[in-house]
This record gives sequence, C-alpha cells and structure tokens, in this order.
Amino acid sequence: MNRVLTKQEAAEYCGCKTLAAFDQWRAKGIVPDAIPGTNRWDRKAIDRALDLASGIVTESSDLSPYQRWKAGQDATTKTKAA
Repeated sequence: MNRVLTKQEAAEYCGCKTLAAFDQWRAKGIVPDAIPGTNRWDRKAIDRALDLASGIVTESSDLSPYQRWKAGQDATTKTKAA
C-alpha cells in the first residue's frame, strides 16, 4: 500500500464505509486532515492518530523532537483560536 492516500483510500484504510463517516472522524479529531497543500493523507499520520485515539500510545510517548514541537504549535494555534 502507498504511504500517501487519496481520501477514498484513507477512508477505506480506516475502515470507514463512507466518506461522510471519514469526514465525521476528521471533524472529531480522530484522524488528521490531508497533508497541507494537498488532497492526500499520510498513512503514517493516520496510524499515529489512531494509536493516540485508541490509547496505544500517549501524546508524549514515542514522539520525535519535531513531533513534540508540532504538537505544541498545534496546541498554541487552538488556544489562540478559542
């Protein structure tokens, strides 16, 4: 399987039977949005999001320095938007 997926492929990969169900998962933050500037999804990002959602890993475990920085940036952006 390719690492970069179309929306349909990403939905199927997640087990969503419809694109509407996949969009609901995105809206709830269960799975990430498309790679910025594209209409493609990163399979590894989906895996990571599902690992977090299911509790297999925690936010701080197994993150690279970049991932920790990115998570902090995302949290700052959300706080400013609220």
